[in-house]
Amino acid sequence: MVYSGVLTKMQTEFLEPIQYYLVFKNDFINVNQLLNKTIEIKLIGHQCLSCGLDRPIYRQGFCKSCFFDKPFAGDWIMRPELSTAHLNKEDRDLDYEKKVQLQPHIVYLANSSNVKVGVTRKSQVPTRWIDQGAHEAVEIVEVPNRYLAGITEVALKDYVADKTNWRTMLKNDVKDEDLLEWKQKLKAFIPEEALPYFIEGNTETHIKFPVAQYPEKLKSLNLTKTPEYKGKLAGIKGQYLIFEDNTVFNVRANEGSVVELSM
Repeated sequence: MVYSGVLTKMQTEFLEPIQYYLVFKNDFINVNQLLNKTIEIKLIGHQCLSCGLDRPIYRQGFCKSCFFDKPFAGDWIMRPELSTAHLNKEDRDLDYEKKVQLQPHIVYLANSSNVKVGVTRKSQVPTRWIDQGAHEAVEIVEVPNRYLAGITEVALKDYVADKTNWRTMLKNDVKDEDLLEWKQKLKAFIPEEALPYFIEGNTETHIKFPVAQYPEKLKSLNLTKTPEYKGKLAGIKGQYLIFEDNTVFNVRANEGSVVELSM
């Protein structure tokens, strides 16, 4: 069976274990059903997720032109503290920025490689944690806009990490942490503007990933350098496909790639 289309990040369903789906224009694949099966991946071309043209992908699935022009690739996406829609101040497109920035956001702790702090829209819980490969997570504050979430993250990352070590996450070399205890310790460092939004009385969310075999030595698959690859799928974690030969493939990092998948 052969599927082809433009790669976008895998869609997920919060079940035990997590269910993963690759969605193409005219079809979709439940990736869990491919576990223990041999898959061949071929790079055919590229398609910018914004303009749709066959251009080299620069970042986040966008060509260079779209990455620097379009509102959904603004700096505030990666750095929420730069959000300005609450001030009625435009970055690239104020209507779009108000729509995204002026909605409930969560600051959370997640444990995927170590304890880290992060920000996501409330509507993206628990999707964001799944995408990061976190096996446990807890909300700290729920604020009404992205700016407040951003300044809270900036304040807390002086005490915990704000990035995932993807190698540690994929090897599953992770110890359990008491995130509720961490949350209480970090409360003292939350900015005054965000402190009224501190969440009391919640519990940890636990996530189980469909992995039969974790890799020991990682080999990252780069389709630009290796446009054809074949291997047996051993697991899925975060946005990574894990193969039996220790090859790992980051689907999200390859968004905008036009591929052919054969089983």
